[in-house]
Amino acid sequence: MDFASSLSAYWYFHLPNFVLAVLMYTLLGRVLLGLMVDADSPNYIWRFFCRITDPVVAAVAIVTPKVTPPVLLWLFGFVWLFWLRVVLHYTLLLLNLAPRIGGAAS
Repeated sequence: MDFASSLSAYWYFHLPNFVLAVLMYTLLGRVLLGLMVDADSPNYIWRFFCRITDPVVAAVAIVTPKVTPPVLLWLFGFVWLFWLRVVLHYTLLLLNLAPRIGGAAS
């Protein structure tokens, strides 16, 4: 199975996994960039990171105490997204729907 056919055959795994990975690493970038720039900085990279990750941060803020500093909220979001990716992969493995290395079936 080549790369293109793997992507089309397992789109239900690759697409959500890619979106979750982009959000996860953008949150990590927000944490690192947040150490160097102000919260209301006009830096276009900072604004991009905030715009992309604000929905995740808002979801995490619902279940996180209000006294939590923003940087910890972003790190909680990173961890939550990581575990969401693990749950996605594990669930698809249990259902025997996850892609295998080399295309081998279990």
